[in-house]
Amino acid sequence: MLDTDTAASTEAIASLRQPLHQALIEAGLDGELTALTPMADTGLAHAHLWLSRHSGEDWVARLPKQSQMRLAGDDNLTYQAACFTRASQGGHTPALRAVLPTSDALPRGGLLVSAIRGRHARLPDDLSAIAKALASLHAQPLPPASQRAPLQAPNDPWAAMLAELHQQAVYLDRAKIAPEVHRQLSGDLTDLEQWCRQAPPASQSLISFDAHPGNFLIQDDGRAMLVDLEKCRYSLPGFDLAHASLYTSTTWDPNSHAELSIAQVRAFHRAWAAAMAEQDARTDAEELMQCRRAMWLWSVTWCAKWQVEQQRARDASAAGEDWSSELSDPALIARVADRVEHYLSPDVIARVRHEWRALADDSGLA
Repeated sequence: MLDTDTAASTEAIASLRQPLHQALIEAGLDGELTALTPMADTGLAHAHLWLSRHSGEDWVARLPKQSQMRLAGDDNLTYQAACFTRASQGGHTPALRAVLPTSDALPRGGLLVSAIRGRHARLPDDLSAIAKALASLHAQPLPPASQRAPLQAPNDPWAAMLAELHQQAVYLDRAKIAPEVHRQLSGDLTDLEQWCRQAPPASQSLISFDAHPGNFLIQDDGRAMLVDLEKCRYSLPGFDLAHASLYTSTTWDPNSHAELSIAQVRAFHRAWAAAMAEQDARTDAEELMQCRRAMWLWSVTWCAKWQVEQQRARDASAAGEDWSSELSDPALIARVADRVEHYLSPDVIARVRHEWRALADDSGLA
């Protein structure tokens, strides 16, 4: 799950073994336990430990460093538990096993999920498997509005995305970016807003909203498993397709690093559309294109936000969102800083904008 190379685990994650063990004892979940093994520090939102169990059905503990959804401790756990419970119905994510409430030992609590054994995704070879995994979420029946909570389920997903984009775009003024980059991103955001004013009603689905290839493990049978679920919501599937295939996503994780061609991106979309067609779900090429532009703008404005926010001291109250670099291994922070600087560079901004125009000028993503 995420990275089973436990030799790379950090001292900070190793220090969580004792408080996690105590929490397991208090919850009556220690009976099957044979070992607690820290895992590599590979993400900005969670620490992970592998729970070896007598039965052989191992678990992974996901211990939040923060809440990307800006939620207080127990609310964050409730939200993430709903993500796993609902997404796992499609058979391509870990199953939720238990929730460890917030406590003195674990100020943000934790989730226990089924451990997934698999390798990192290899692109483009595993794109078809990733497409099927995403379709396992997107094709699920949409529950009645009254049953969608606690997951976000905006009545207008485009308005919700634009609001989030504007919240993050504020950081462009403080980030280390060239003036032409600021102008281009602001112009693209304006163009997206103009399109949204005339956008047809959109069909919503359960989505991950964090579908970059580094969040998938590939099992021996070829099945792709989406192992990191924190930001699920009812929104537009195109956001997931974009996040899985944009340059800013496929080059994010060193273990799944790849640069996709336009033909490979289109093949990925065809694989997803075929999986969705089995469920009689519709696809809209223009909507997918606009989702791709929106998700790229979300990614680069997040980069600007992280560049600013990571300089803050960690939140001593352990509540809500916290991008402080103090929460993660210095090597991880250095890698993220490198990626952020790269993605905000004029050359990469120009590259992604060119790719989008090429897709738009040549039959889109259909």
